[in-house]
Amino acid sequence: MNEVVFDRVSKTYAKSPVKAVDGLSLTLSGGEIFGFLGPNGAGKTTTIKMMTGILSADEGSISVCGADVERDPAGAKKNIGYVTDSGVLFEKLTGREFVDFMADVYGVSVEERRARADELVSRFSLGGAYDNQIGTYSHGMKQKIAIVGALVHDPKVLVLDEPMVGLDPQSVREFKDIMRVHADRGNVVFFSTHVLDMAERICDRIGIISKGRLLVAGDLDDIKAAKGDESLEDIFLSVAGNGSD
Repeated sequence: MNEVVFDRVSKTYAKSPVKAVDGLSLTLSGGEIFGFLGPNGAGKTTTIKMMTGILSADEGSISVCGADVERDPAGAKKNIGYVTDSGVLFEKLTGREFVDFMADVYGVSVEERRARADELVSRFSLGGAYDNQIGTYSHGMKQKIAIVGALVHDPKVLVLDEPMVGLDPQSVREFKDIMRVHADRGNVVFFSTHVLDMAERICDRIGIISKGRLLVAGDLDDIKAAKGDESLEDIFLSVAGNGSD
């Protein structure tokens, strides 16, 4: 089953008196775009790093498509495609070499990788730079090639940490469409962002985290109805407006 389950997950950094993530329990289901919102320092990136196996949880467990991230890291990671906001890539490789490397890591056949990559490269207008070194790319181009690399193995769980940073308006539109189609095919799309109006337009469910604790989670329309049909911005500010560090 395509889902991610956080079960009472906590994480504390050394020398910090507070938990970066505190008792997080949350299930992400296939077929949805889940928007993960919170102020700076709220615990969003820590949550993502634990989900993807970059950090270990101090307490609790995380499973990805039935594989425990701690006990079966390879089984969990094979189902994940991950895009960060930093665009840190192998700058000596060309875009094509990077995508081929990612495809090799995930065991994608030559035919599959070419079909997927060619479509995405075309949609993001990267064709003219695909065989250039990534070190010559702008930040936005690096973000685009990172997205292509994350999608080349058709992951069951697409994890996005501020993925729109640096993208031009046309590429943002294309990527929103890609996210929607990917979710509609039964996959999980986990989307962390500060852009509330975008989250309001494209997310099926949202969660708001502040000071490590999940304060609100559920269907966006249900949350709005419970709050008196406020906008997502109003809900966010009322719940977590003073939650930044």
